[in-house]
Amino acid sequence: MKTIFITGASTGIGRATVKHFAERGWNVVATMRSPEQETEFISLSNVLVLRLDVEKEDTIHHALAEATQRFGKINVLLNNAGYGTMGLIEAATEEQIRRQFEVNVFGLIRMTKAMLPHFRSNQEGMLINISSMGGRVTFPTMSLYHSSKFAVEGFSESVFYELASQNIKVKLIEPGAIKTDFGGRSMEFFFNDALTDYKRFTTAFRNKLGEMEKHPSYSSPPEIVAETIYQAATDGTNQFRYVVGEDAKMLIHMKENTDEVQYLTNIVQHFS
Repeated sequence: MKTIFITGASTGIGRATVKHFAERGWNVVATMRSPEQETEFISLSNVLVLRLDVEKEDTIHHALAEATQRFGKINVLLNNAGYGTMGLIEAATEEQIRRQFEVNVFGLIRMTKAMLPHFRSNQEGMLINISSMGGRVTFPTMSLYHSSKFAVEGFSESVFYELASQNIKVKLIEPGAIKTDFGGRSMEFFFNDALTDYKRFTTAFRNKLGEMEKHPSYSSPPEIVAETIYQAATDGTNQFRYVVGEDAKMLIHMKENTDEVQYLTNIVQHFS
């Protein structure tokens, strides 16, 4: 039985992935910040629920030690833990800026570095990082989130080369809008009504975003992402990027095949 180690497994994509792999006979290490609240996974014999906060290095090492003691070899690390921010960059505090990167970028790197000695000792392994279509295309008011995911893209592509020398594969998942609580508990908002110069823009943006969210094809279920992660883990290829969702495929294709000035102009006009 192979084993996958998942961060951010309590909700959304992480939770769907735990179920998907467990149902297919894998051992699953499901890590989360509050494992005491988990009631479903603890009843599954091939799922180990552990406490892990990517901002706290000691929890990472403790979880890895418990996971290897229980299952021995870990075959795949899924760096899924993360959250988003939305708001005017002028309204963001220094703390909000730093925490966006602390979780989405530094936490992912911290987790990766902790796992690599285990992979090297086995002379194989796979690193799967959850990015976003927001690591390839951008929208207004999400500059912190986008910049963190652009960083994940650059980090992943660079380590793809160096880890190939150790027989460790690197894969990147780029979901579009997904039906999760990403826009609720996993999203931090920092609009500031005192910045009145932006009022016309933010009003138009919120109206347009509301229209988009009502469209039936706006988002995909997290189970589709879980299926793609399973494909990445088992297809035996060196494919690097896996785009998930028709919205992501369409927007990435549009950006890559449109004159840059025209593309940026189209986005400005769309949200005006």
